[in-house]
Amino acid sequence: MLESYGGLYDLVYGAKDYAAETEKLRGIVHGRSPGAKTLLDVACGTGQHLYHLRRDYDAEGLDLSEAQLQVARKRNPHCALHLGDMLTFDLARRFDVVTCLFSSVGYLRSVEALSQAVANMARHVKPGGLLVVEPWLTPESWLPGTLWSDYVDQPNLKVARISVSELKGRLALIDFHILVARDAEVDYFRERHELTLFTEDEYMASFSNAGLDVTFDPEGLIGRGLYVGLTPG
Repeated sequence: MLESYGGLYDLVYGAKDYAAETEKLRGIVHGRSPGAKTLLDVACGTGQHLYHLRRDYDAEGLDLSEAQLQVARKRNPHCALHLGDMLTFDLARRFDVVTCLFSSVGYLRSVEALSQAVANMARHVKPGGLLVVEPWLTPESWLPGTLWSDYVDQPNLKVARISVSELKGRLALIDFHILVARDAEVDYFRERHELTLFTEDEYMASFSNAGLDVTFDPEGLIGRGLYVGLTPG
């Protein structure tokens, strides 16, 4: 991940409008669970969504990466942040809302793992509460061979990230080629990300199997859709 070479994650994703996404999320939560007060953001990363969510909720975060959590703690010093895997974490408490955003569930490697993660997150939702999951792309929407680019242009820092996409079975493969120039030196890094292309039916089934009443918003926060599950009670 980008945090492994100089804390560049937030810079590369500088154009991502976390404030606008959070505003949409607030509207969804208010419409389905207007009395919600507590929230857990699973796969919270560097805590950008938490920064905005904490204004309206008693918000906590959880992530698998300690490096990401270190950044999140600086951004959200008064939020409880937990190190854990969405498949197995156990905080021994429940929340009015549990979220998992920015397509983090795409890194799960099987339908069984998706069902396990959704069930585990659902166990942390209070009766009558919400589980909100932003999916990764579906098989029919993935276009192998697509090129992407991101750039950071600051006086003493230049970053160019070029990505090439492939398809291998159910996996979307993305190779990131990154050039980082600072202190008169240029470093090159390469990352490969592998994300599973789950179908809409598989997402819906994972919620239903966890006992949730699920609806799907095809637009969602950034055009990737959004699954909203209501717990019984």
